[in-house]
Amino acid sequence: MKVLFLCGGNGKRMLPLTEDKFLLKFLGKTLLEHQMQLAVDVGLANFILVCNPQSYELVKAITQRFSSASIEIAIQEKPLGIANALESAAPLLEEELMIVNPNDLFDATAYTALFKSRQQNKADSHIIGYRVKDYFPGGYLVTNENGDLVSIVEKPGAGNEPSDIVNVLVHLHSNAKALLRYIAKVKTEKDDKYERALDSMCKDGKHVHVVPYSGSWYAIKYPWNILGSVRYFMDRAESYISPSAQISSRAVIEGKVIIGDNAKVLENAVIRGPVYVGPRTIIGNSTLIRAYSHIGADCIVGFATEIKGSYVGDGSWFHMNYVGDSIVGEHCNFGAGTITANWRFDEKTISMQVNDSHVSTGMDKFGAVIGNNCRTGINVSIMPGIKIGQNSIIGPAVCLTENVNSNTMIPLSGLEQPVRESVDHSH
Repeated sequence: MKVLFLCGGNGKRMLPLTEDKFLLKFLGKTLLEHQMQLAVDVGLANFILVCNPQSYELVKAITQRFSSASIEIAIQEKPLGIANALESAAPLLEEELMIVNPNDLFDATAYTALFKSRQQNKADSHIIGYRVKDYFPGGYLVTNENGDLVSIVEKPGAGNEPSDIVNVLVHLHSNAKALLRYIAKVKTEKDDKYERALDSMCKDGKHVHVVPYSGSWYAIKYPWNILGSVRYFMDRAESYISPSAQISSRAVIEGKVIIGDNAKVLENAVIRGPVYVGPRTIIGNSTLIRAYSHIGADCIVGFATEIKGSYVGDGSWFHMNYVGDSIVGEHCNFGAGTITANWRFDEKTISMQVNDSHVSTGMDKFGAVIGNNCRTGINVSIMPGIKIGQNSIIGPAVCLTENVNSNTMIPLSGLEQPVRESVDHSH
């Protein structure tokens, strides 16, 4: 059996974050590393990684960390969906194939449930189904009384769900070549060729069994899902403080806290877990880090800064700031007094613009999403649900109430200007 990880998408819904989702880091490792390790732990050893040309070198580097596994890489030239990813890897496919979306977080029991179904049911395919209480923007599975797939309905919209079973992309096919033949017959302009192929298999009498899964499941579809992913990983982690970390005797550390190699926690700093602090990061004097905050490597959280429930990328700097329920990319620099607001006065749920529409985050406390290499001046205020594109500069004393495009400067006047010089993240 080969396991194919889908790493070729472009994640437009994640903007202004431009990193491929499977390359996001949690607890010091990329999401892809976590997913591959989970697969290895249940006994899987033969992998195909389908990636895009831009991520090839990074994916190749990750594969070097799994020397005991057999790993092949296929290139998906354009992000044309699952079916195209399988077609891109066609020369590498054998009879039995497992397909996994690494952007879905799930437990090892999803794999073991598939293995058990394969032993008990002589089905052509086995796919994971997860029961939901609230609407999820994905594929819904319609099954018969035996738990076999009748049809898949993609993104039906809230109130139009044909069932309460959502498709989780951990699928096992007994005949990959047959699946490719069904894919080749599908005619559609939408990004649902793979799902339509499964529908055609069912109509032709092929046996596609829906395997119930009741373990943990969390999908990364939008930027704010990163915060939920932090909770997912932190809840499963154990407290750990590296022996090389330097912790002041006058610092306060409470709860589940993970502190990486050569990190420093200075006098009067308070860390109330669950919290992750990456290698070589400095937590400065009189700071407060709390409530599922995840701070990457090589950061400086300077004097009198509070970070609450936020995800911070590598190499970012802060000084006298409040960062609440926000996502901050790599190599960002906040001037003294920069504040992210995370709560509306009317207490309504916070929405965020995604492509051409506004999508509810489902959260009444949510701050900003800030791309890589951004800077803010002193006393900047950023309203809830704001997006700042990468390589942008927000000038001093600006109250930011609208989204900012990438490579943009917002001076004191509040009028957008293009950034004329490259952002220097050396310190």
